[in-house]
Amino acid sequence: MTGVVSNTSPLTNLAAIGAMGLLERLFGRLHIAEAVRLELEGDGHDWPGRAEVAAAPWVECHRIENRSLVLALSQDLDAGESETIALGLEIGATLVLMDERDGRHRAQRMGLRTMGVVGVLLRAKERGLLLAVRPSLDALRSNAGFWLSDAVYRQALSIANETA
Repeated sequence: MTGVVSNTSPLTNLAAIGAMGLLERLFGRLHIAEAVRLELEGDGHDWPGRAEVAAAPWVECHRIENRSLVLALSQDLDAGESETIALGLEIGATLVLMDERDGRHRAQRMGLRTMGVVGVLLRAKERGLLLAVRPSLDALRSNAGFWLSDAVYRQALSIANETA
């Protein structure tokens, strides 16, 4: 099995700006680890994306087989990141969606290709699913509370051929 695996933050951030549907349109099926589902549901907080993930037939939740890998990864990463990386390795994922820098670096060192929410938006524009990335980047900053440095913001606009 191959496919795209997502951690919690791309789901919650895209849902917060009304753009979670881009994931289905870009990737078809999306795989999440049980820990990601629990992060969305677990503490009683109504996280953006919680209801969307629960109702989405294109999101498939998995229990991780390699618990020793999850335990080793959890020394430095949270449960969602650890299980997302383990799931990516278990299913031979073509891509892992993750925003957290430490998790992305660990996934990359383990041979997984990663992309964050900004990359998802850039790919959506490239495929004609968004006319511009600036409104989505602005919404991430203002509506989702997503921290995005000015340098990354300008770089994303440059890649998208939008003026800074």
